[in-house]
Amino acid sequence: MNLNQGHSERKMTEQRVGSDDIAQQAADNLDAAEDIGGFDLTETLKSLLKVIDPGVAGRELVQLMGESLKILSGKSELLPEKGDKRFKDIAWQQNPAYKRLGQGYLAVTRAMDNMLSTEGSWRNQERAKFAMNILTSALAPTNFFWTNPEAIKEAFNTGGMSIVRGWQNRLHDLRYNKGMPTMVDASPFTKGENIAATPGAVVFRNEVLELLQYTPTTAKVKQLPMLMVPPQINKYYFLDMAPQRSMVEYATANGLRLFMVSWRNPGPEQREWNLDTYLSALYEAVDAMLSITRQRRFNGMGFCAGGITIACFAAHMAANDDQRLNSIAFAVTLLDWDTRAMIGMLHSRKLIDQAKKASRKKGIISGRDLGILFAWFRPNDLVWNYWVNNYLLGRKPPSFDILAWNADSTNLPGALHGQMLDIFMNNDLAHPGKLNVLDTPIDLRDITVDAFVTGALNDHLTPWQGCYKTTQMLGSKNIKYVLSHAGHIASLVNPPGNPKASYYVGGEPGPDPDAWRENAERRSGTWWETWVEWTRDRSGDERAAPRSLGNKKYPPLDLAPGKYINT
Repeated sequence: MNLNQGHSERKMTEQRVGSDDIAQQAADNLDAAEDIGGFDLTETLKSLLKVIDPGVAGRELVQLMGESLKILSGKSELLPEKGDKRFKDIAWQQNPAYKRLGQGYLAVTRAMDNMLSTEGSWRNQERAKFAMNILTSALAPTNFFWTNPEAIKEAFNTGGMSIVRGWQNRLHDLRYNKGMPTMVDASPFTKGENIAATPGAVVFRNEVLELLQYTPTTAKVKQLPMLMVPPQINKYYFLDMAPQRSMVEYATANGLRLFMVSWRNPGPEQREWNLDTYLSALYEAVDAMLSITRQRRFNGMGFCAGGITIACFAAHMAANDDQRLNSIAFAVTLLDWDTRAMIGMLHSRKLIDQAKKASRKKGIISGRDLGILFAWFRPNDLVWNYWVNNYLLGRKPPSFDILAWNADSTNLPGALHGQMLDIFMNNDLAHPGKLNVLDTPIDLRDITVDAFVTGALNDHLTPWQGCYKTTQMLGSKNIKYVLSHAGHIASLVNPPGNPKASYYVGGEPGPDPDAWRENAERRSGTWWETWVEWTRDRSGDERAAPRSLGNKKYPPLDLAPGKYINT
């Protein structure tokens, strides 16, 4: 079988239209759905009423009346925040009516935000902020045709066709997208051609996963293989995005012998799949990888919730004296959930019980439903932005590779979902022995191999201080922490060549993350560079790259990206 034949004619150009920032934010919010779901919005809206400070509310209403008088008289100096694209049309600055309308909205939303009390638990505060953000974003005048000057201009310039196209888009989304505005036109992207396009092959497949081996692109490769473990709720190819934006491509170009897990998308019939199921499948994949490479040890890396999986895997191996793991790496992974984060607002026994009941009944938690839910974490960027573009302006959604990946979600089986909820609610991994996997109590202190841990400075889903806590939870004596100056997904799709990219590298991580950052060195570029160097140092000697993939026992089954990527 000629493994390169299927790749020789693949397109190697990116097809990207739209805003990088919004695309990254959209991807971030689906990623929040890795670990939790089944959320009841009603409960969060109720929590809003519990944290409104009556005294502050009265004061804010008085100030709002005063500001309203200034607005009516044209003396208000209220301006949208820098970067608020809703008010980019010149009419909001130059037309007296629209200027007053915009300032009135800003004054009301400022007063509403200020009414929230800072007392009580931070989780209640996060719930209230979330609910308030939904309310205030929905009230924006830009969301309505007659109060959106850009929409009126577009209707005039197109002879009313923008209105017709907008209704067509709306009817399509009501029928096919559960009423939510479509975020992306994914038609320009084909897996194996311009996304998930790094050459390789499936060399092992079981009921749960496919194991991809990538074709070396250097004359020599490092001795020990690297196994990448993505989250179960995402297709793996955010790590193999478009050419020149692929971590897989970058790793192979630096001589790493790279293997990737591609999880199968479960249905209701796989409702009983749990951590035991996934770890058992990983053991089979590791056996195949080490047989193919003729090695006794390997390096492992987990991403997001995949980091939870590989942490349990590594701790189980250590507890059973399995010494095949040579080093471990975690990318934007929370293992200690006692961390202030937006997702903490879902920390409620009632919500968790409702979510577990829902997944048990259906057999799965739908990745699509979770994506819709978590879009409301950033309603202006991830809901109303597309509402205006698709319906009021009558335009097609953008074509962008990360948004296409974001829309290509997978499900979580009910049993695994329930375990992830317990890990989130009870912070199981932070309490040695509380979680049992494959009849073994999990203690992260049993992981003593060298470790590499990353966080992202602007990550609102897995805050970098929470990711940093991993350095204090392992039993490893040699741990390196690297902090990317980016967001959740932006830190992972982080290729060299971006002049704005930077990251922090510091010394041995102590108990205080802020102290570590204060003494860390800021470097230009991508943390991929430091990670590759660190991994190469732990990958043994160089040897001639293999001429073929797989071996006699594990022959190539299909070209990468395999079959499970399309399930």
